Order: sequence, then C-alpha cells, then structure tokens
Amino acid sequence: MSEWDERKRSGNAQPMKELVDKLMSAYQLQGKMTEMEVLSKWEEMMGKAVATRTTNLQIRLGVLIIRLNSSVMRDELAHGKQIIIERVNQTAGKKIIHDVWFE
Repeated sequence: MSEWDERKRSGNAQPMKELVDKLMSAYQLQGKMTEMEVLSKWEEMMGKAVATRTTNLQIRLGVLIIRLNSSVMRDELAHGKQIIIERVNQTAGKKIIHDVWFE
C-alpha cells in the first residue's frame, strides 16, 4: 500500500466550518465572537462623532461599558441608553446587553 493510500481521508471527514463551530461551542466562545463583531461595528451603529470620542468599549456580563473622552457626549448618550441597547442587540441579532454604563 502506498503512502498516499494511508493518508486518505477517513469516512468521517467534516467541512472545516463544522469543526470550527463545534470548537467554538465546546469552548463557549460563540457569545464572545458575537460581542466582538458588534463592537467592531460601533461607528456604523452610532456614527463617526460618537466613535471618535469613544476611547474604550467592552461588554461584561451583559453590560456595555463605554468610556468617552467628552463629558458632553457622555451626558447626551446617557439620555439615550435604551436606543443604544436596541441598536446593539439589533446588530447582534439577539439580546446580548441589557444595560449601558458610562465611564
């Protein structure tokens, strides 16, 4: 038997996407990937003015934590917390946050 015959795929071969999905699920990383994708779309969701004044953005335990370098922008956004929650969850396609905190 040749070396090539020994290295042929077995009958239980799976597409790469399925394997990656299984790994993501096994290590409970699916939620983190969704959060990272949503955070990468911050400028698209909130606009350039907000994005340029945002210095840090993270999601912890369902809370979006926003650090801004403008106290005026922070006050304006604090009045629209529900809109931010709706936009983030809509972009994610499911509920990933339930509150917004400003630093």
